[in-house]
Amino acid sequence: MIRALSTAASGMQAEQQRLDVTANNIANSSTVGFKKARAEFQDLMYQTIKAPGAATGGGMQSPTGLQVGMGVRTVSTQRMHGQGSFRQTGNPLDVAIEGNGFLVVAKPDGSLAYTRDGQLRLNAEGRLVNSDGFALASEVSIPPDATSVTIAVDGTVTAQVPGDTAPVEVGTIELATFANPAGLLAQGRGLYSETAASGTAITGKPGESGIGLLQQGALEVSNVSVVEEMIDLISGQRAYEMNSKVIQTVDEMLNAASRLR
Repeated sequence: MIRALSTAASGMQAEQQRLDVTANNIANSSTVGFKKARAEFQDLMYQTIKAPGAATGGGMQSPTGLQVGMGVRTVSTQRMHGQGSFRQTGNPLDVAIEGNGFLVVAKPDGSLAYTRDGQLRLNAEGRLVNSDGFALASEVSIPPDATSVTIAVDGTVTAQVPGDTAPVEVGTIELATFANPAGLLAQGRGLYSETAASGTAITGKPGESGIGLLQQGALEVSNVSVVEEMIDLISGQRAYEMNSKVIQTVDEMLNAASRLR
């Protein structure tokens, strides 16, 4: 019975972590470029009282054995990098990525970070930056007298400036892909960093080698389905209650045993 207490407690802890992940998904259901996560469980070690195939006497063997599980644990949180839907904004500096690519930004310490958040803007020098002021690694600068900016599907950025009849090319936005995007380390602020699990970033021009395309004047919304998250929330809550019921039942059994004479 004591083992049942710890087993049920591990179940409650795992479901609590599952609810934490679900709550974060729901909280970011309106966050641009957010990718939902999924908590994944794994059973713990087993106490083997009788191994399958153990001798039972008379030359016979146990067909199944006797093993008792010790509970469950949360083994990982899987980031689901499925495509989110697009929302048209009409802002010429907003870009949505259609495909598997990531925008590459340079942080103040010189390291690179990767994001699906295409809410771009200009800083004081005319460079394209994200909402935190981190400049695109592609170093695209817009002339201060530009009257319009165009971002093509292949990342080519052109600006219309007074005195020129044809648009002037001012840079190219490159994208990065990874062999295992689920292995990226989430930093918050919509940023990810490269890890040994994700593999090295492969950068290139949008449209090359399936790296994805850009769509100007649109944003990729979160790929969170609120309905699915609510179902997971209810399921997790009920599983938590059932594990707590196991603890209550074991407590009643121990109370009954303590009153034996």
